Amino acid sequence: MLKNPTPKQIAFFSSLYIGSFLLLILSIFKVTNFTEASWTMVILISIVTFTLAYGVIIYYLKRYIYRKIKLIYKTIHQHKISPEEKNQSVASDMDIISEVEKEVTNWADTQAKEIQNLKSWQEYRRKFLGDISHELKTPIFNIQGYLETLLEGGLFDKKINSKFLKKAAKNVERLNTIVEDLDAISRLESGNLELDLRPFDIKKLAAEVFEDLEIKARKAGVKLLFKSGADLTYLVNADRENVRQVLMNLVTNSIKYGNNNGNTKVGFYDMDKNILIEVADNGIGIPQHHLNHVFDRFYRVDKSRSRAQGGSGLGLAIVKHIIEAHKQTINVRSTVDLGSTFGFTLEKA
Repeated sequence: MLKNPTPKQIAFFSSLYIGSFLLLILSIFKVTNFTEASWTMVILISIVTFTLAYGVIIYYLKRYIYRKIKLIYKTIHQHKISPEEKNQSVASDMDIISEVEKEVTNWADTQAKEIQNLKSWQEYRRKFLGDISHELKTPIFNIQGYLETLLEGGLFDKKINSKFLKKAAKNVERLNTIVEDLDAISRLESGNLELDLRPFDIKKLAAEVFEDLEIKARKAGVKLLFKSGADLTYLVNADRENVRQVLMNLVTNSIKYGNNNGNTKVGFYDMDKNILIEVADNGIGIPQHHLNHVFDRFYRVDKSRSRAQGGSGLGLAIVKHIIEAHKQTINVRSTVDLGSTFGFTLEKA
């Protein structure tokens, strides 16, 4: 017997059995005075029976199978059947059962993956909303507290009115930072970031970032330096403004978590088709168990210190998305009390 017979094969063997059975019956009841013409008639009847049976069986098989296939099709497909699909027939020499089995298996696999993705996104949304709520709650409560104190009479107290207004303004600035970073990461994750890829000198851009952060670094007692060997010109092909944001985030973090009289060094390394850019500090470092999560949204290694600095908790997540949008990689290595080094690659121009 055939393992996966086609409709044509089923019809052929079924008709063959019917024709053979009829021939056997006629042979059993034959009489001695059967003439050669009588045997010819018997054979002719068997052939006609085989042909008619084959035609009828294949016709109803095709109709029956296609009806079942349509039911399966309606079950596993979300769109309506087109008029062309309604009028199509099943090829009689096609292993239709195997084809349907294959399609159903693919559909089941796809459904399983979609369900898993939906569960992951549900968990992500739950965690993301919880993180946003937690991050927004602190500045909102602070602003509310300062304003209520001022409204209850503190506005006329010269010792606290200016101080509380400045604190409220600082928390409003933090709220604005969180909202801007949320908007940025939303655009990055939706794939709507359009990169303006152009050749530029990455060392020159790093020098501009040093200038922008010079006052902040001086206040924190951190020196901004280039590593030895960084006196060359390193041309990369990337989006200059987005890479500026990456360097601003990484250098700012190195200042935040650096030690007094410490330093932040930027180095460049030629890696054939790419340039490796490293931002290293000799600050407090990151414990080993935190390293796999530093690029997660709202993840904070030192919660009290990072919130006091006014960050949104989204800086490194944005950095990672920008580098990945360039189809490049970013990594971190760190040792507690020795410092951290963030390295990312960009395509060489």
